[in-house]
Amino acid sequence: MLTKSTDITLRKARHLLIERGELPPPELVDATVLQSWSRCLNAGLVPIGGPSDAPCLEGSEFDSAADRQHLLIAHARPVMEYLYSQIHNSGSMVILADDCGVLLQTLGNSDFLGRAERVALRQGASWHEQHRGTNGIGTSLMENSPVVIHGFEHFLERHGFLSCAAVPVASPSGRVLGVLNISGDNRTRHSHPHTLGFVRTAAQMIENRLFYALHGDALRLSFHPLAEGIGTIAEGKIALSEDGWIVGANQSALALLGLCLSDLRITPVAHVLQVYLKDLVHWGLRRGREPMPVMRHTGEGLFVRVELGHKTFQTFIPREPEVKEDALSALDTGDMQMKTAIHKARRLVGKSIALLLQGESGVGKELFANAFHNAGLRRGKPFIAVNCTTLPESLIETELFGYDPGTFTGARKEGSPGRIRSADGGTLFLDEIGDMPLAQQARLLRVLQEREVVPVGGIEPMPVDFDLVCATHRDLKAEMEAGRFRDDLYYRINGFNLKLPALRERSDFYVLAARMLQEMAPDRNVMLDDRIAAAFATYAWPGNLRQLVNVLRTATALLDDEEKTIGWQHLPDDLAEELLPTDRPTPASPDEAIAGENLKELSEAAVARVIAASRGNMSEAARRLGISRSSLYRRVK
Repeated sequence: MLTKSTDITLRKARHLLIERGELPPPELVDATVLQSWSRCLNAGLVPIGGPSDAPCLEGSEFDSAADRQHLLIAHARPVMEYLYSQIHNSGSMVILADDCGVLLQTLGNSDFLGRAERVALRQGASWHEQHRGTNGIGTSLMENSPVVIHGFEHFLERHGFLSCAAVPVASPSGRVLGVLNISGDNRTRHSHPHTLGFVRTAAQMIENRLFYALHGDALRLSFHPLAEGIGTIAEGKIALSEDGWIVGANQSALALLGLCLSDLRITPVAHVLQVYLKDLVHWGLRRGREPMPVMRHTGEGLFVRVELGHKTFQTFIPREPEVKEDALSALDTGDMQMKTAIHKARRLVGKSIALLLQGESGVGKELFANAFHNAGLRRGKPFIAVNCTTLPESLIETELFGYDPGTFTGARKEGSPGRIRSADGGTLFLDEIGDMPLAQQARLLRVLQEREVVPVGGIEPMPVDFDLVCATHRDLKAEMEAGRFRDDLYYRINGFNLKLPALRERSDFYVLAARMLQEMAPDRNVMLDDRIAAAFATYAWPGNLRQLVNVLRTATALLDDEEKTIGWQHLPDDLAEELLPTDRPTPASPDEAIAGENLKELSEAAVARVIAASRGNMSEAARRLGISRSSLYRRVK
């Protein structure tokens, strides 16, 4: 709270308060001060008078109060000394009070101490609002927020020479432990307009020290929207319980995650971050202090540093081999849409209900269907996938339904069972069923109704038993209205409809990409450059998962043996141009501008400039470019 009171309006407000015993109107004094004055009047305090009878703890009573807050004092004292070193010439003092307003520690300017002593700014004195009226410490405790109380905003007239800036200090669980305060002569206030900012920062430093003291053995996460923000005063910090619930946090963490103190101990980390607890632990084990890119459920990206305490090893590592997952669980990397689809599909496993998957090309419909098959009792039986788009219309009938020996010229003499009979006992997956010709739709419908197949050229029907999963990127209802898809077949294959999200719609991109890289190069700890990871997360990915897999596989193959980070030089030129439309370097000359019409030429020109600037020293040039020397030689060649 920054005071709004001016000298003129404050004099009017004080006149009403002292002469009439009335509260002034809101336009004369700051709202926080006005609320405090109201509390003071209700407590029976009088603005003008001699020293108050406020308690002052001494001897064993003070020792008892100090012992109760020994952790706060221990971690606040070095911060107070640092803070005082920044303001020691300002005629001020730094004060630490407990949660009852009792002064625990003071550091003061000798010129100011005399006046401060006369108003009891000393250890053991209570500056609770009910004892001392409106003041930085007491009012900050009552409001549970930072405050500035200047001059005659103090309720008691005898404190009018003071200017105070106070900030509550809380434990990682959110309990207010005390207040950090700077008090000084009000005549020096305007020469130090950033006093409240100093106190805020110092209070954060104390809270961070308390966080480590109380959660040193727990799994801790430090995070910030920028990787460079980790380790600064602005980083968020949370501590997790053994089962992944947020049990401690600093103020920055609450702000970054959109939480409040009441959310602590009732919020699992998976509800605010798109990441599994075991993935955090594994990252901490494999990558140490390297920041991990993670998405919030609201879509914003964060960089997270995982810090493993002793309890982490004791709790998570021995239990890891006991974790059992079905095939569908392997597809769950944190996105809520995918999580919901997986949950619904799992409820259908083993119940012989036809599943219809819808989604854009490349979203992983066949992968999902295969996982659905392997999650059920038919997982040891055939999974037969048929892409209705790639089969020529002239062959789709024999491919699906099979044929008897000698049915047509060129046929195998023993005939063919066809894809449907090959799926007997297992699962038949018909991909892009919306592209199946109408004539074959009618035959497929009979098979699904009768659960038997008559091969081309045959007479006797043959029984079949399979689970059916179909997939399409088309709007089948629109296809029905246009007469290109049979209504009766639609309702036969649509036992349950699931829509799989496009990659651009998913919130688990970072985890998904990290898992793909781990599968592609399990022993190399390959990761994306931070800028590429951020660009990838906002790219449209028209080819969806299929495109991402191809890009990552190619980039991984282009890495030199000693390289572990995928950079711009490992991406296809067309993708790099899409990701960097405005980040091209400015050409050094008109000739270079003409030559630099595509990213490849710009890259070559940039490499040549760096080599020239390095006077032919290839090691120095590679260092400046951020690539290995062997990669540089390859590009030059």
